[in-house]
Amino acid sequence: MSEPPPDDLKALYAEIVFDRPLDQAFSYAVPPELIASIGIGKRVEAPFGRGDSGTIGYCVRLSHDEPTRTVKKVKRVLDDEALLTDPILRLTRWMADYYLCGWGQVLQAVLPAGVRDQAGTRETIFIEAVPEAELPESQRDLTKKQEDVLAKLRREGIPLEQRHLAKLASCSTGVIAALLDKGYARRFVERRESHDLNLSEQTVPHVPIALNADQQRIFEPIDAVVRSGGFKAFLLHGVTGSGKTEVYLRAIEETIRQGKEAIVLVPEISLTPQTIERFRGRCGNVAVLHSHLTDGERGAHWRRVAAGQVNVVVGARSAIFAPVRKLGLIVIDEEHEGTFKQESTPRYHARDVAVMRAKLEEIPIVMGSATPSLESWNNSKKGNYTLLSLPGRVLDRPMPLVRLIDLRYEPKTGGAYQAISPTLEKAMKKAMDKGGQIMLLLNRRGFSTYVHCPGCGEVANCTRCDLSLTFHRQRNTLLCHYCGFEQPPIQNCPKCGLPAIRYQGLGTEKLQAELVDKFPSKVVSRMDSDTMQKPGSHEQALDAFRSGAVNILLGTQMIAKGLDFPNVTLVGVINADVGLHLPDFRATERTFQLLAQVAGRTGRGDRGGQVLIQTMTPEHPCISLATKHDFLRFAEMELAQRREHDYPPFQRLARVILRGLKEDAVSGYANELAAAFTQANGRPERNPPKAPGVRILGPAEAPIFRLNNYFRYHFQLQSASPGLLHQVLREVLSLARPPHGVEFQVDVDPYNMM
Repeated sequence: MSEPPPDDLKALYAEIVFDRPLDQAFSYAVPPELIASIGIGKRVEAPFGRGDSGTIGYCVRLSHDEPTRTVKKVKRVLDDEALLTDPILRLTRWMADYYLCGWGQVLQAVLPAGVRDQAGTRETIFIEAVPEAELPESQRDLTKKQEDVLAKLRREGIPLEQRHLAKLASCSTGVIAALLDKGYARRFVERRESHDLNLSEQTVPHVPIALNADQQRIFEPIDAVVRSGGFKAFLLHGVTGSGKTEVYLRAIEETIRQGKEAIVLVPEISLTPQTIERFRGRCGNVAVLHSHLTDGERGAHWRRVAAGQVNVVVGARSAIFAPVRKLGLIVIDEEHEGTFKQESTPRYHARDVAVMRAKLEEIPIVMGSATPSLESWNNSKKGNYTLLSLPGRVLDRPMPLVRLIDLRYEPKTGGAYQAISPTLEKAMKKAMDKGGQIMLLLNRRGFSTYVHCPGCGEVANCTRCDLSLTFHRQRNTLLCHYCGFEQPPIQNCPKCGLPAIRYQGLGTEKLQAELVDKFPSKVVSRMDSDTMQKPGSHEQALDAFRSGAVNILLGTQMIAKGLDFPNVTLVGVINADVGLHLPDFRATERTFQLLAQVAGRTGRGDRGGQVLIQTMTPEHPCISLATKHDFLRFAEMELAQRREHDYPPFQRLARVILRGLKEDAVSGYANELAAAFTQANGRPERNPPKAPGVRILGPAEAPIFRLNNYFRYHFQLQSASPGLLHQVLREVLSLARPPHGVEFQVDVDPYNMM
């Protein structure tokens, strides 16, 4: 009996996943000429779909086991090195299962475009002569020019860059191509980094600060796990200004001493420059990964990380997928922030993905916040996370005094509406007279948030969405903040013709104009998504404020967290009620977090500080408790409300959104899906006595019914059993295929309910 062939001679089969909403991998045969180059974690091109068109997919498994059916062949391998490590493959497989989407969709999302396209590199083609011993028996004749080129190649004895060879032999690339075609030479490609990252910028040495007793107390258990290894999740609840960042830095420094690397997630791009400066000064080589980088910059940073040239990766939510080879610690700053939730497929939450990555790689994770999410807080109460507390500020500085300004009883000023009340204006003058700086929060962009006719009540709405348009005076346009629709400002009512259109409501642009009018001798700077679009704009605005060149910094929620300016002695909240009365069960929690966070921007220096909050509802618990910095009481009250209504964290929630350009088609499919959900949920084996079932609400029109010309219906599914919830969703969505022109989206653990 003959011996079996060695493994490298056996037929090889690859399992490929594609960027499609499909919960399966497809088997392909690997041609002999590709066996040496294919690998798990590499991209390939394979025939797929109608017409077997070449489609890019990801190789997730290789096997010598022959499939039971005839399979097609892989066309080519696209990558020299694997783009996906084994830990990332395991993590993304879990994400596909949990967030109910295709594995290929997840892989496509976690790999930056700059990595897939190899942006920031240049491709160099080298030519080498085929050794005479390897030439085919039936050799083809060469022209005199081709013989000269081959002779020069053999005389050099090393591969030559194609352009250099053509210049050396005084020939065209066509001559070289003929040599390749006849088998006398072969080519290979090298990619070399061409992007300059200017890594020396913003690197300022930082001396470690001596830990106080509270910081030392909470650092010790973190340090112990960093040294010993193993998974452990810490929730660090520390009031604003309590020194959480110094604890992070100490833990990361120990991680680096262990020969390992760390990932640090921050919620806002505006926090990244300040964070990078501190981390580079203490932790050496730092890579930054976030969406405001160019493709070339992201690709260059990603390749540095993959090559092991980086100690710390800092970035927004996508940085959790950094290809760190020796990960030893994950830190999530401001873990409560909604920006950690992705609002497109895959709709993951970076905090939950980070916890899963820490589990898979058996390392500690530290999540910090002055206002933890109620999900994380509940996990600490159940013992899933270890709770660590920093109850006081560093150097025993007091928490800032917070006062409420009840706008219902403020003196009325004559003329146009004034955003800044007399009480706040007086406090601002006093603070600046003493040399202090001011931060003002208004979580609304634009100049006028709505435009209406006083005669007939007509409101200028977006033609694509059920939303009012916002007037932006600097751009002189009416803009929809959801779909981007723009139109010129209107002077006459389009419905009744009355020439008395009113531009009302308050945005950051109008607030800036009022500040310039009230304080003409002071420098005012605005930070919102309209002013922070250019590369480096965040750094420039914050550096100017830090240096004292700016007296008043106003902005949206991007100025409310993480920033540390000791000379800020007054923080003002222009309208605390913005967002409080939305049809969203998290509206109260978000309002409390925003107020508590922005209040923490003052009182960080020796001069102390105060906070003034303007509101029409000062008696609302989330506002009154924010003035007392009382997170514990707020969490207790809000969790009781959540438990009563079966909302997270006590039950798991999923949202299914249907959308289409034809309302009847979407409505009809919504009714079909409702019947399918009812049938799947009604199976006796899924609802035994006293067992948790699935509560199905809907279909109903989404709060924003028409968005970018799409009509939208949604379902809300709740259950105390995550497994049962997923089971029902999988069964229904695998069978109930939408008709042409109707799409559905599944959002597990939704954050946006609009």
